Amino acid sequence: MTTSLSWLLDPSSPGVRYLALRHLCDRPPDDPELLAARRQAHLHGPIAGILAEMHPAGYWVKPGPGYNPKYRATVWALILLAQLGARIEEDPRLETACAYFLAHGIAPGGQISTNGAPSGTIDCLQGNLCWALNELGCRDPRLDLAFEWMARTVTGEGVAPQDDRAAPLRYYAAKCGPNFACGANNRQPCAWGAAKVMLAFACLPPERRTPLVQRAIERGIAFLFSVDPASAAYPSITAKPSSSWFKLGFPVFYVTDVLQIVEALALHGCGRDPRLANALEFIRSRQDAQGRWALEYDYADKTWLDAGPKKAPNPWVTLRALRALKAAAQ
Repeated sequence: MTTSLSWLLDPSSPGVRYLALRHLCDRPPDDPELLAARRQAHLHGPIAGILAEMHPAGYWVKPGPGYNPKYRATVWALILLAQLGARIEEDPRLETACAYFLAHGIAPGGQISTNGAPSGTIDCLQGNLCWALNELGCRDPRLDLAFEWMARTVTGEGVAPQDDRAAPLRYYAAKCGPNFACGANNRQPCAWGAAKVMLAFACLPPERRTPLVQRAIERGIAFLFSVDPASAAYPSITAKPSSSWFKLGFPVFYVTDVLQIVEALALHGCGRDPRLANALEFIRSRQDAQGRWALEYDYADKTWLDAGPKKAPNPWVTLRALRALKAAAQ
């Protein structure tokens, strides 16, 4: 790890350096070097470039819920900013952006939505935005409601079937049932969505995890371990797992890789579970001789970040891998 960590700490990449200090070097939140690195990341790294594209009202590209166009509208900008380590404390525009999204992209029942209505909810979006808003530093009560809705949809508690249109809380065409059932996956449980939901729950400190959330976490762990995570043989509309599972990437939107399953399970204390051993070995096997990981899946010119050339050692992917392996070892 020493060689790769030195590479990540190079001051020429302030965004990477900040996240390496934050996640790999165990610096306390008030560490002066960490705070200085965070400031530099917001002033000179990709965070600054993405915020420069934000409309003063708080949205990207066009007003509204911000799901379209992919992958530049508000939803995707917020997810990307969170993955880059952006924080409200460092730039007030982030607070404006979070407030704008909550006003336009979340329904009264807590459903984070592609269209602003409850029917636009889906696990991958709900998990991604619950995680991203929390990571950005948003503490709006509507986010608590979003976490509650997300937990209920996993366990099924208090959520009526899709066809009970009179019920105040019910499933919909995309978010169609408990245990991560997804209309886009032929109503089967979706591991892509489950990974996002579980990462979101992991960012909640224990004191904010209600019994309902804890039950949802236990369901999620059971589902992600229902197959060998290294195989990615989760329920699918295709005969075999998508090849995307085995391509490590950055940023990570709704497509998921084996590394993200490792991230989610490790953050829930499952890093030493024997059932995760093959997935951990898969991650380690992708290292080069200098302890770096290559970019295998990206969004090229589709989003606000050029993550670097494909098939070349990549600091963002290396950060993801080292952070997951560190969490798994704890």
